[in-house]
Amino acid sequence: QVQLVESGGGLVQAGGSLRLSCAASGRTFSSYAMGWFCQAPGKEREFVAAISWSGGSTYYADSVKGRFTISRDNAKNTVYLQMNSLKPEDTAVYYCAARDYSGSYYLPGPYRYWGQGTQVTVSS
Repeated sequence: QVQLVESGGGLVQAGGSLRLSCAASGRTFSSYAMGWFCQAPGKEREFVAAISWSGGSTYYADSVKGRFTISRDNAKNTVYLQMNSLKPEDTAVYYCAARDYSGSYYLPGPYRYWGQGTQVTVSS
């Protein structure tokens, strides 16, 4: 069982930055690949970024490549999403998730545990 709590969301102007954090409970955090997804009103949940259990591999949606960076600190049971050059279209609720099933990193299905989400709003 893994419990996830996101933080770091807020209101920022276009071009600004935010760093989201996701704190995980449980001693097995380091065995999970982790991902970030976002969901805007009226839209489906979308993949943002993912990182392997060791941190050695990272994956990004095309829309955030070069702007967002995912990282993790297994000693702190925390995964981060550094968001730079934010755009109004990045406005959404951002969720972190722990991947427990085989399958694509880019789809929500293989992620077993989800946080409650943190709101990111980017004003123009």
